[in-house]
Amino acid sequence: MTSVTESVDVDVDISTAYNQWTQFESFPEFMNGVESIRQVDDTRTHWRTSIGGVEREFDTEITEQHPDERVAWKSTDGTSHAGVVTFHRLGDNQTRVTAQIDWQPDSVVEKVGAALGVDDRQVESDLRRFKTFIEKRGAETGAWRGNVDHP
Repeated sequence: MTSVTESVDVDVDISTAYNQWTQFESFPEFMNGVESIRQVDDTRTHWRTSIGGVEREFDTEITEQHPDERVAWKSTDGTSHAGVVTFHRLGDNQTRVTAQIDWQPDSVVEKVGAALGVDDRQVESDLRRFKTFIEKRGAETGAWRGNVDHP
């Protein structure tokens, strides 16, 4: 299993950062390799990705979600992965967003990429693009503030 943890400080309040992160269908605007995400219901999404020439489709389920604190998920089919994004108030208009993602590389190319730190750099650059996206907008594109308790 490969694990990546990266953080970025964004110059928006914690609710704005959190609210935007709940808008999964907007992820292709700042996540490299994510072709599309379809929100199936409050806790399930369907992803299409194309990373390093490898195309995948898979479903995820939100396993825990608490407004302005965290969103956690796991895959329910296809690629084995899970993760959590946490939100930490640094000031009235500054928030630290931390992503921890665990996944199982399948192919030799994915295993080599993980060993060389390609995954870390990808998550880091996706978070930097999220920072640019939300700071440029200054407001979220939507919000879902429901709670999902850990099973």
